[in-house]
Amino acid sequence: MKRSLGICLLICSALIGLGSAIRCYSCKDYTGSCSKERDCSYDDACLTLYERGGMTYRQCMKYSDCDYGRLGQMFPQVSSFTFKCCNSDLCNSAPSSAMSSLIGLLASVLVMWWCLQ
Repeated sequence: MKRSLGICLLICSALIGLGSAIRCYSCKDYTGSCSKERDCSYDDACLTLYERGGMTYRQCMKYSDCDYGRLGQMFPQVSSFTFKCCNSDLCNSAPSSAMSSLIGLLASVLVMWWCLQ
């Protein structure tokens, strides 16, 4: 029993460490594809900003700055844009990255269920 509890605590502490810093894609391009990843040590969200001219900006951002007026101040060179902010790893890319977050969540639930057995 003590051995199972020790293993559970070890696994849970490892999983908690995984969530310390968010990762975002970071680039500026016209293609919409981006592969450069960045650890966002002081930020808690990922931004995708679409300029009307076709440029796409992807970067780390404080979630509190995810506001149209604030982004307009931060990107004065962009006259018209839409944006999306999210707060999970690599969420400012194609929808396929959401699958890795779901797998991580399910793995955590299964470990907790196994520990409580």
